[in-house]
Amino acid sequence: MAFANQQATVYNDKVVRQFAIMTVIWGVVGMLMGVIVASQLAWPELNLGLPWTTYGRLRPLHTNAVIFAFGGSALFATSYYVVQRTCQVRLFSDKLAAFTFWGWQTVIVAAAISLPLGFTQGKEYAELEWPIDVLITFVWVSYAIVFFGTIGTRKVKHIYVANWFYSAFILAVALLHLVNSAAMPAGLMKSYSAYSGAQDAMIQWWYGHNAVGFFLTAAFLGMMYYFIPKQAERPIYSYRLSIVHFWALIFTYMWAGPHHLHYTALPDWTQSIGMVFSLILLAPSWGGMINGIMTLSGAWHKLRDDPILRFLVVSLSFYGMSTFEGPMMAIKTVNALSHYTDWTVGHVHSGALGWVGLVTMGSMYYLIPRLFGQKQMHSMKAVEIHFWAATIGVVIYIAAMWIAGVMQGLMWRAVNPDGTLTYTFVESVKATYPFYVLRFLGGLMYLSGMVIMLWNTVKTATSGRAVDINIPTAVAHA
Repeated sequence: MAFANQQATVYNDKVVRQFAIMTVIWGVVGMLMGVIVASQLAWPELNLGLPWTTYGRLRPLHTNAVIFAFGGSALFATSYYVVQRTCQVRLFSDKLAAFTFWGWQTVIVAAAISLPLGFTQGKEYAELEWPIDVLITFVWVSYAIVFFGTIGTRKVKHIYVANWFYSAFILAVALLHLVNSAAMPAGLMKSYSAYSGAQDAMIQWWYGHNAVGFFLTAAFLGMMYYFIPKQAERPIYSYRLSIVHFWALIFTYMWAGPHHLHYTALPDWTQSIGMVFSLILLAPSWGGMINGIMTLSGAWHKLRDDPILRFLVVSLSFYGMSTFEGPMMAIKTVNALSHYTDWTVGHVHSGALGWVGLVTMGSMYYLIPRLFGQKQMHSMKAVEIHFWAATIGVVIYIAAMWIAGVMQGLMWRAVNPDGTLTYTFVESVKATYPFYVLRFLGGLMYLSGMVIMLWNTVKTATSGRAVDINIPTAVAHA
């Protein structure tokens, strides 16, 4: 009986530790894939002439690795950590939590094997074939049971705002995955979409943009709303604003997907709806950014000495920049210049590397020492070096892509007085070459920071020991 009582009053941090460690490992793997495909664009012979190492097969491996392996593992780790602390209760089911870890790692390994072999549905962020999609569904349902079960058994009446964002992410991703992945199997690793033509494109970009909106934005805002106040040792600037931010964001995001399909076969009115909701989206996005940054009121001096807080705050700056740029690119006249250019690549990576990457790294630097009974990371100097390598790498990367993208758009639409094109497509590719080299160098810097983080994480974990944290006694015995 004593053992059962002890179990009931201890957080389950084993699964948090597992996901946190894999976050760092998959980060290195995913970013390495990114550097490889970036190098292939500058030097195509680096695909080695093999089908498995071509850009078309490694690029989806890169996106799946950074979004679902690195980002997904970070979201599992932080949501499990945050929901226990804010609800002051152990995870609802240890066995289901363990299944989510091993199931998710199996999904990632299956992706790493199947994508280079050429098994793909050809849908952005949804390339994995149907057997893997089925496993994802089982893992996700288990995740929902663990997360919502923990909230349902909470010992405190209030549900902290971070859990609202995690909840929206879990529910929305379930809906997106089920609808967009509807397909007719035609073999063990082959299927055909349940939709066709413009409908298929519309559903795909409803999914694709909301994967960005809920997987890569709402969920990481949950991370932001917990770890920035914790690291800054300040309450969130405005709790009321955080609630307004939540409801405005999740309502608006769902309708913005059609802006990916401007000037296509999609009906014009649908494109216009996507544009309008994208512009409205600017308000809640910046409300959240301002809320996070203003949390540092009275604590700005901490940025001088605290590289972890710097990761978190600079990530918010990139979030603000990306969520301004996105609505602007959704305007049809702007999109006429930016569509199909590397400007889009720059925009995606200012959000992915600048916002998602940096807030994840800051949160992991907060978590990892605590999970292994340490006061801080093995080397805070290495954290500092990582911060500068990542930040400078992002800036080089996105600046190169912005310049390349605007240049491409201008070259493609330039016409001579007689109506013929001024430049051939090959000339635009040649002009882009130096910016691809710069992109490669920026990505290499970002990857080097991640390798430093992996070394630091290994040293911290091996010099410490796994610790179980007790739930506050007053609550445990309530």
